[in-house]
Formats: sequence, C-alpha cells, structure tokens
Amino acid sequence: MNCVAHQSPGLWRHPEDHARDYNTLGYWTGLAQILEKGLFDGLFIADVLGPYDVYGSSDEATLKAGTQVPVNDPLLVVPPMAAVTKNLTFGVTAGTAYEHPYAFCRRLATLDHLTEGRVGWNVVTGYLPSAAINMGQEDQMEHDERYNHADEYLDVVYKLLEGSWEDDAVLYDKESGVFIDPDKVHRIEHEGTYFKTPGIAFTEPSPQRTPVIYQAGASTRGRAFAGKHAEAVFINSPTDDLIRGTTAKLRQSAVEAGRDPYSIRVMSMQTIVTGATDEEARAKYEELTQYIDVEGGLVLMSGWMGINLADFELDEPIGDVKSNAIQSAVETFKKASGDDSIEWTVRKLAEWCGVGGFGPVIIGSGETVARELARIQDETDVDGFNLAYHITPGTFEDIVEFVVPELQALGRYKTEYTEGTMRHKLFGQGDHLPKEHYGSGFALRNRANA
Repeated sequence: MNCVAHQSPGLWRHPEDHARDYNTLGYWTGLAQILEKGLFDGLFIADVLGPYDVYGSSDEATLKAGTQVPVNDPLLVVPPMAAVTKNLTFGVTAGTAYEHPYAFCRRLATLDHLTEGRVGWNVVTGYLPSAAINMGQEDQMEHDERYNHADEYLDVVYKLLEGSWEDDAVLYDKESGVFIDPDKVHRIEHEGTYFKTPGIAFTEPSPQRTPVIYQAGASTRGRAFAGKHAEAVFINSPTDDLIRGTTAKLRQSAVEAGRDPYSIRVMSMQTIVTGATDEEARAKYEELTQYIDVEGGLVLMSGWMGINLADFELDEPIGDVKSNAIQSAVETFKKASGDDSIEWTVRKLAEWCGVGGFGPVIIGSGETVARELARIQDETDVDGFNLAYHITPGTFEDIVEFVVPELQALGRYKTEYTEGTMRHKLFGQGDHLPKEHYGSGFALRNRANA
C-alpha cells in the first residue's frame, strides 16, 4: 500500500523497515527490482479513500498509529516501476464509487500503454463511510447497491475500452495526413441508471484494451460480481478449510456466469517470516512482535468489522463480549491457532493481527515455507498467494533469498518469465479478454464476427 502501515501497524518502527520512504521514487523502483529479481508475477497495491474512524468514533487513533494514513495514489507509482523492469506486472486498486468511469478509463488505458500491458485493475466498491462523507455524500451506498452501481460502471468501461475504437482505427498515414479513421471510432451511447456517457473513448486501444480485472469481495453479492467480471481474486482466510471453501465458491460463481471455473486465478493472502533456518525465522518473528501497535491493530479491526472496539476493555475476556462479529472473529482465530488453551481478550485479538493482519502467517526456513505453500495449494485449490509484508523491503528480500530457490527445487515456481502482457502471463491465451468473459461481448471484433 502506498503508505507507512498497511496490514502490520507499528512495524514501521522496526529499525530495518523502510516504509517511511513510501513518498520517494527510489523506494518503489527498488522494490520493483527486488521483486523482478525474484521472478514475482506482480506487485499489488491496495488503497482506501478515507481514514479508519470506527475505533473511538474518530480518526485520532489511526492518525497516531499511521494506520493506512497518509495514503498516496497507487496509480502514480506504477510508471517509474515499469520503467526499471521488463516483466513485473502491477495491480492497482481503484474504486467505482466516486470517480466517473469516463475519466477513469483514460487513466487506466494510459497505464496500460506505459507499462506495455503489464497492469491490472482491482475493482473495489468501497467500505469506509468516511470516504463517502468526504466525497460529499451522507453515507456510502447500501452493500448490494454498491455492486449494482459497479456492474454498470464496468459496462461503461467495457464499452469505452472494447467497443469504441476498432483495432485498425489509427492509420498514422503521413502521406494522406490522416491520423485516425473517423469511421472506425464509435460513440458508445450509454444511458443507464447511474451513468450517461454518449461519446467516444478518449484514448486509442492499449495493449490489453481492458486491463486484467482483479476483485476481492467475499460476500455472496461480491462472489457473483467476481464470477461475472474477475480474472483474479484475492481472498483472506486464515485456515485451510476456509481457503478451500472460499475458493470452491469462487470457482462455482464463474461456472454460474458461463465461464470455466479456472478462468479465475484465486490468490490467498499469506504472510511469511523466513530465514536460513527455522530457528532464525522464529527469532525474527519474536522480534517483530515487539513492535506491534495494539491500538493500531484495533483501529484496523474496528474498520473491518464495523465495531468500535474502544468500547471494550483491552484485557476483557472475549467470552464476556456480547458481539456476534467479535465472537465470529475469535472462532476463526481459534481454528487458525490450533490452541484451545488461549484465553482470548481484545488485546490478544489485536496482537494476533499485529503481523500480517487477518491472514495466516508461516514462520520457518525457506524449505519449510516452500513445502507449506505447496501443501496449502495442493489441499485448497488456490492458484497462488498474495504476500503481505511485515517490514519492507526486508520481507521480500528474505523471500527472494530463502523461499524462491526452494520452490524452484520443488518444481513449483518458474525459472524464467513468460513474455507479454499481464493477461498473457496469467493465462497464456493472448492479450485480450477471452470470448467467454462478459466484457468481451462489448468488443467490436467479437460483435463483427457474431
């Protein structure tokens, strides 16, 4: 995330953490080069548009902890990273609630041009009321309506990026002096419930036309949205059973949308603490826990759960807390920890999320971590992992040094990159949306061949 503290509040205080440099180009270009050295598929950048202010009913605690605030624009750091890499791809988060799709399409297509097709868009509908209020609304839209709104938003995006310019519209004919053939550029004439966009796309077709569509909604409505639109989905489940169940539901959502169940790449959130030996990794983890910011963790959890955890005593046993959401969270963490002897308190809940947020944590040598990742993949049917950092760039330097070689030795990790766009790297089937994808129905080339 383009900020100091993303999933692990407080760890910016660690002496080897460089997240404070998030405001500099060197931080991002250096990180991109580390990841490309390790043959990472991509760098994914999350985003929020408002402060977490559920905890304590204000933004005071989140400001003190630096928890996902301040946050810079995720899209603007991509071009410099693309300039110093050849194969690394970039997933950028942008919401559908507050920016008109006409303007956003130009920004998205520009990124796809400048990265030579190495960009994807993580579609989010928003979940923080503070963002809605600062955008001039009284509150955010109701949950399912946000997805209805996003469905139409995607329609406008597809119409502009797929259905406005024909593939050969740009002539660049110096002899005739004609740059664009006007007959091959078409108005989209969109008029719907939320948007009215009559004109043409204002950018020429980019390498992928529509960048790869990411999504992370876990609700029933969110999974239906993923089945219709998503090509890659991030999930955040702390146990194998939950990962397996969520993955199966997402694959079923693709089937219900008329797609192949494996046309969605499912990536499970994972935090890794590793070193040369299991003992060294464990020592690193114990050191990391010394920097956990309990209040910062409660800020995040309050925002995620929609419950003001400041209303409870830090050391109050969870069994005494009358909240279905909190009880549910504790049951999830009990399963993840595998230790029924732990007396869960509000403080313990925050400490559990202190390194890696809600996601699971693997601690061990490169060999231990590699074998555990392979086991999780085999037993849950996920395609890959979305790796959260604890300190940056140290988390990724360790993974490149210790884990990647062990995964390669197991035959579970590439030894060289596939050339081409992000979509081709993910699926090996070309640059554009596949014909069975909903968005491809807006493509002029497909309509001409229908």
